[in-house]
Amino acid sequence: MAHKLTVSSSDYGRRLDKVLRSIWPGLPLSVVMKGIRTGSVRLDGKKASCDVRVSAGQEIYVPWESPREAAGEYSFRRTLPVLFRDSRIWAVNKPENLLVQPDRKDQDNVLDRVKYMLHLEGLEERAYAVHRLDRNTTGVLLVALSGVSLRILQDAFRERKIRKTYLAVVAGLPPKEGEIREPLLKDPSSNTVRIDPAGKEALTRYRLLAGGNDASLVEIDLVTGRSHQARVHMASIGCPVLGDIRYGSEENNGKWRKRGIRRPLLHSYRIFFGELGGEIQDLSGMRITAPLPADMESLCVSRGWRIP
Repeated sequence: MAHKLTVSSSDYGRRLDKVLRSIWPGLPLSVVMKGIRTGSVRLDGKKASCDVRVSAGQEIYVPWESPREAAGEYSFRRTLPVLFRDSRIWAVNKPENLLVQPDRKDQDNVLDRVKYMLHLEGLEERAYAVHRLDRNTTGVLLVALSGVSLRILQDAFRERKIRKTYLAVVAGLPPKEGEIREPLLKDPSSNTVRIDPAGKEALTRYRLLAGGNDASLVEIDLVTGRSHQARVHMASIGCPVLGDIRYGSEENNGKWRKRGIRRPLLHSYRIFFGELGGEIQDLSGMRITAPLPADMESLCVSRGWRIP
């Protein structure tokens, strides 16, 4: 059944295709683009291009059912721990085995959980992922509640005004500190990343916090934010993230699997806001920290490692 909606002020200035994707995350991109291309999606009653910027109060007509009907009216009635919240952004503590956005219909994900939590409080159900974490990476994830906040934060990431610090348990014993500057190239067909001169610039800095011969706790600063960056870069120096079946050693992972390690032990530990502008300028200088998940904390305690 067709649906008509009014553009919210939180979507002001966003591209039409991105607005539709955020409201109907379960729809395949091909369906959205075909609707725009054929004119079955209309903006203020007229055909529009996918990259047109929308304004608050405009009407969008689509040939699909309402977003609540498409999503099964909150199929996933689950919540998330919130580390920081205000009317502009939330910082949630993402658990393992949870996607930030769904890659198929009726799949549990961070954004739908946040929208459900907003619904429970009677707030506008708009949530946009500012950055990404892999399915099994835990920790701090920023979610913008308006298109304006989203753009400011994404610009800040691009300009490296936001610093992301990870904690990871890696195989072996790396040097006390180091810098890995290797270009990364992603293969979309296999969803894998490799070091390749044809890839994008990537810079990782790390510091050894504690360790032994078979495993170590490291702090990782991702100066750039490429897909799988921490995992690929640490593997490149012979210290892959423990439990990483994609970039680590099967023999080593098998040994740790018997000890209960069943995912890559990588945690988004802290986010630091540098100089921000616009409506979130007052957040400049703020740090948001996520406590270690149970599997990493248990391993650190068993080894006598001091948790930061």
